[in-house]
Formats: sequence, C-alpha cells, structure tokens
Amino acid sequence: MRGFASSITLLCISLWLGVICGRATAQQEKTQTGQPGVSKSGSAKLSPPNKPPSPADELQQAIADAGNDRAALVRNLEAFLKKYPDSPQRPQIYRALVEACLQIRDSTRAASYAERLVSLTPEDMSITLLAIQLLERNGDEPALRRAVSYSTRVLEFVDRGSLEDKSPRISNEEWQMERKRDRMSILLLRGRLYTKLQDNVAARKDLENSYSLLPNAAAAEKLGEIAELNKQPALAIPEYARAFALAEGAKGSVSRREIRQKLGNVWRLVHGSEEGLGSYLLRNYDEVAQATDSLKTSKNTTAREPFEFNLRKAPEGTQFPLANTKGKILVVNFWATWCGPCRALEPQFERVASQFLRNADVTFLAANCDEDETLVKPYLEEEKLRVTTVFADGLDRLFSVDSFPTVVVIDRAGKIVYRATGYSDDSFERELTAAVRQALENAPAANVTSSH
Repeated sequence: MRGFASSITLLCISLWLGVICGRATAQQEKTQTGQPGVSKSGSAKLSPPNKPPSPADELQQAIADAGNDRAALVRNLEAFLKKYPDSPQRPQIYRALVEACLQIRDSTRAASYAERLVSLTPEDMSITLLAIQLLERNGDEPALRRAVSYSTRVLEFVDRGSLEDKSPRISNEEWQMERKRDRMSILLLRGRLYTKLQDNVAARKDLENSYSLLPNAAAAEKLGEIAELNKQPALAIPEYARAFALAEGAKGSVSRREIRQKLGNVWRLVHGSEEGLGSYLLRNYDEVAQATDSLKTSKNTTAREPFEFNLRKAPEGTQFPLANTKGKILVVNFWATWCGPCRALEPQFERVASQFLRNADVTFLAANCDEDETLVKPYLEEEKLRVTTVFADGLDRLFSVDSFPTVVVIDRAGKIVYRATGYSDDSFERELTAAVRQALENAPAANVTSSH
C-alpha cells in the first residue's frame, strides 16, 4: 500500500485510509486496463448514471479530486465530514486530516483533529501522545491543561500494565526496566507541561519522580530552572550538575554547553566566583555514573561503542551485528509502535534514506524500543517500513534516548555528530541530509567488507 503513490499527499491517505485507497487503486487499475466503469478521460465512474453516489463513492472522489494538493485534501475531507458528520469512517478520516494538516504546517488544526480522534479511540496511546505534543506546541493555557489531562491518561495506561502483558521474548527484569522508562518519560512530559502553566509545585513533583525512576538530564535541568525561579541558587547547583553529567554535549537533547552556563551563573551567585566548580563537577559526575551504571539492562551490557552491539532484525529476531557497519556512517531512528510522532516522522526518514541507497558507506536503521516486542510484527505488516528495522537491544541506552522519536547520525569513529529529538516537519529532512553528507565528507571511506 505504501507504493500506491509517490506523492506525500497520497502517502498520507495510504497510511490512514487503507481500505478506501484499496478501492481507489482498483479503480485506477481498471482505468489502465480499459475495463468498463471508466471514462476515456481516465476518471472513474463511481456509480451508474441514474444512481446517486454513495458516501463511500463521495469519499473516494474527495480524495481523488485533491490530487497532490494537501490543502485541497483537507478542504475536501472537511466538506465530506460536514455532509456526513456521523460517518463510520471518521477515525480514518481524522487520522488523514491530522497528517495532512501537519504536512501543511497547520498544527492548530492538526491538534483539533487529533483530539477528536482521542475521543473516539481513547485507548490509542500513540494518537494521544501526538495530541499532547501538538497541544504543547500551540501553547495556550487551555491547550496545555488538556495536554496535562491526556498525559495523566497515558500514565494511568502505563500503570495498568502487568507481567501478564509481557512479551515472552524479554525477561521480567527487562520488562520492569522498560516500564520504568515509560513512566519516566511521561512524568517528564507532564512536568514540562506544568512548568509552562507556571504550576511549579506540580512540576517539581513530576520531575523529581521522573528523575528518581531513571536519572535523566532533562528532568534535572528543569528542576534547576525551577530552583532559579524560586531564587534558590544553592538548590539549583546540584540539579544543573546532574544535568551536566547526563547531557551529551551541544547535539544532545539537553545541551551541555547551555547547562555549563547556567551552572556557572548559580555557582557564582552562591560562591562569588567559579573556584571549586571543577572539582565539584568531577565528584558529581562520578556519583551520577555510579547510579546510572546500576540501571543497565542485560542486553549488550559489555558493549562500549555502537559497533560492539549485536542487535536483532525485527520482527524475526535474526542477528544483526553492528560490527558489519564499522567504519561506515550509521543513521538510527529510535521509535516505538505507540508513538504518534514516530509514525509521522517515518516518511521523512525514509525519503532521506532513499537518497543514499546506492552509497555503501551509509547504513540507515529503524530501531524499535517497545517493551512488548509482539506489537512490532503487526505494526510492520501494516506500515511496511522500507528502512532496515531492528530491536534497539540497549543501543538506546548507550545514546541516552529518553524520548521518541530520536534520530542520531554516528560517524565512522562511533561518535554522535547529529541528534534530533521529537517530530518537527519544518527542517528535519534538510538537516538530516546535510548531517549525513557532512559525515561522509569528514573522513575517507573505510575499507569495510560486507557480510552479505
């Protein structure tokens, strides 16, 4: 189905309106073969001349009339919904509208349809998370409060999980760790929303709980900012120090350079100068490292660089050693089946990957991070990803991935040279393409023998 059309607009429809597009494809095939029911101009006759078109026919026509114009697609689908407000295909139409609105950068309208979809499918956590992200982007107080409510719903969904739901492929310890990671991410998200609502008491509670579950730079940084807002620089120092120890430099989701500036400011307020800051940071770094080392999962625990990891192809589980990619540029998209932004990012990631198909020095991977691996097979059967898909198997831990989607570019030496966290359709493709090309130019091609 993903090959139904090359245009972004029809790709959106192939993702969200599969049944309808299947019919539309059949209509187009009849056009090409000259079978009855098609005019000489190539337009499908959706119903006999004397019979009024059915709602399904009208929906197909609305899609066909939009062609490659995404704005027209939005107008046509909205007109259809105005005429048929109780259409049983509303969930699929809402999904198509969300993605089309994102493509035309109308995040306010996309958020509106995402919320409508949440009301129809409240158990769909992927669309709920996408609605939260869109509401946070819009930023007004009512939107943020609804996003907080949705975040609470997602957290309750995670808390309802039990060992009975665990995939047989993972151990009880791994399941518990993934559950911790999910709770950590949602608490961090809700804490961030509370800070935007200036509810620092609720924000601090969520952020502290997030950090206590799994130490993460984002929560520590926000806690430092809250302490600064409360004019408590002495309390901000240890929070910023933890964020500094956990950050990954300027390319990480939290900038180590920015944390360094904030830490220097509060340290000077308390001590009058930066004397003693260096030794304090070293002690704090050792403490944080000791705490995080104890949280590592069992897969690839001895690996210290990407090319030492032995991953598994998804969904079949066959071995995929990254040693075979050593000396090449590695581009990894970390995602999960429940992540709405991940789904929206997939077509962009695939378009970038398609530019380097003939370049043997670049490997693109989609690394799944689901705690329940049984969800991956049906997802891949539906989406038919074109990029090689693997289970993350601890690679996300190596790169401190604490939110989805996260895309990283690894150079020939195994170092991160580009990192993008979250979904943004404004510049992702351009920036990722430029990062891959820059990584290729920075060092000569390695003499690597392929395993195939």
